[in-house]
Amino acid sequence: MGFEAEYQSFLNVHAQKRNGERLRRLQEGHSQAEMLFLKQVWWPSFYHFQYLHPEFEINDFKDGKRYLDFAYIRPAIRICFEIDGYGPHLKNISRWQFSDSLERQNQLVMDGWTVIRFSYDQVKEKPRRCQQVVQQVIGRWLGDGLEQTTLTYAEKEVLRLAIRKGKSISPIEVGKYLNLTDKTVKRLLSQLVEKKMLIPASGVKRIRSYRLGEQVKHSI
Repeated sequence: MGFEAEYQSFLNVHAQKRNGERLRRLQEGHSQAEMLFLKQVWWPSFYHFQYLHPEFEINDFKDGKRYLDFAYIRPAIRICFEIDGYGPHLKNISRWQFSDSLERQNQLVMDGWTVIRFSYDQVKEKPRRCQQVVQQVIGRWLGDGLEQTTLTYAEKEVLRLAIRKGKSISPIEVGKYLNLTDKTVKRLLSQLVEKKMLIPASGVKRIRSYRLGEQVKHSI
């Protein structure tokens, strides 16, 4: 399915699991900014919404409840993604509210969360840069998805390098990263292209760079 169908299915699945305030927050708190993040940043990066939770409820450090725009949760991984608008409510925020926001983020970090924040303008005007950040932060934790494949150690390490960078990689980078000869690097990259894990990003007769293929995006 394409984005629209998957997006509606994603929201429906989470709505069916919720009631009360958690359901209300999903219905009213999930706005244009969050939808745009999914459409322009998340979907082009992974083509699925696995492990992602919208308007995720957490216990507040003041014994209340707070909601994260998105929580990416896997074993040993907790990443918070926040999309911040720049409107009248932000301009008029009080000093205490500003301090509370900072304290909230600090508490998340102390509780083991990785916190990534984007502005609405970044998501709208610079989606590719946002994609790179998302891929890099998730790439730092990646391991279990690739470990389930039959790829060789060297092949997995090349893919991890590409995921961490969030953009194309060159044969020279791969050679330095794995301490391999040019001939071995060329064979390794060709194998990953054949397996649709990488695709040429520049060059025709002589490929100068490679980027992640769809097979990897679907497995992250």
